[in-house]
Amino acid sequence: MSERLKVAVLGGGSFGTAIANIIACNNHPTYLWMRSGEQARQCQSERQNARYLPGYQLHEQLVITADLTQAITGANLVFVSIPSHSFRAVVREIRPLLGANTMVVSTAKGIEPEGHGFTLMSQILEQELPGHDIGVLSGPNFAKEIVQQQQTGTVIASESEAVIDCVQQTLKSRSFRVYANHDRYGVELGGALKNIYAIICGMAAALGAGHNTQAMLLTRSLAEMGRFAQVMGANPMTFLGLAGVGDLILTCTSDLSRNYRVGFALGQGKQLDEIVASLGQVAEGVNTLHQVKHKADELGVYMPLVSGLHAVLFEGKAIAEVAHGLMVGEQADDVEYLRGN
Repeated sequence: MSERLKVAVLGGGSFGTAIANIIACNNHPTYLWMRSGEQARQCQSERQNARYLPGYQLHEQLVITADLTQAITGANLVFVSIPSHSFRAVVREIRPLLGANTMVVSTAKGIEPEGHGFTLMSQILEQELPGHDIGVLSGPNFAKEIVQQQQTGTVIASESEAVIDCVQQTLKSRSFRVYANHDRYGVELGGALKNIYAIICGMAAALGAGHNTQAMLLTRSLAEMGRFAQVMGANPMTFLGLAGVGDLILTCTSDLSRNYRVGFALGQGKQLDEIVASLGQVAEGVNTLHQVKHKADELGVYMPLVSGLHAVLFEGKAIAEVAHGLMVGEQADDVEYLRGN
């Protein structure tokens, strides 16, 4: 696919801005939509997103706008980079503006807040945009490093080969490589679940955990993610890829991760409300924890790390008490899938 495509990226956060800029650099007419007219005008005139990616110059052909009709009309491909709590509302807004063949891809890593069941972002796309080919973009992708053109890999997951091909051709660059996967649900679950474990790893780091502990936490987190994913109908082998273990390692070992910073602050003894207020936005892992704990209990999935974090954040348990419980609890198999489960 070599033709120029009109692409719209919805959401003026760091990741939306980063991928919109890659696409503009690849010579596709690209529109970055922001809800705030003032923010859009400022970014358009200054050629940078000072709030999320300060100091990074945006491509001169990237159009930044608060006009949804301008951004969407005639678009061949739309990326939705909107937080989970606003995702459905924005998708409903764009529905009447989409062309019949427009492809829509979610980049949001979360689960819809309570009241809608256990709903991932691409399931919202299915519900709200019937007839459109959809996909999920996920992976170990800190926006600050993407715009610095550090070598980065991501995953496009879709049942549609047309979506996979379109996204690969539109986004690939010398520093940004796009891998394919057909397990959309597994890729999306990986992106959502890892935020829980980033909070746990940040908390452990603040409490002085060494490399042994961090390695154990990462590996048991991966086992828990795969166990849950399998019961939910995803392929646990998906979690051995970039959107699984790759994103888990990134998010659980870096203070560039909001969720890791939440955990680190918790480990320092700060209260959750205080931490969230200082961030200025809710870390997706807090909402995801609620949803996954409820679903795991409902399905009878053994997730001791999820249960332990939930006990600390919402049941008044002391971190030391929960940590002790994890160490003296059930000693499960190391690699469960070797048993042919």
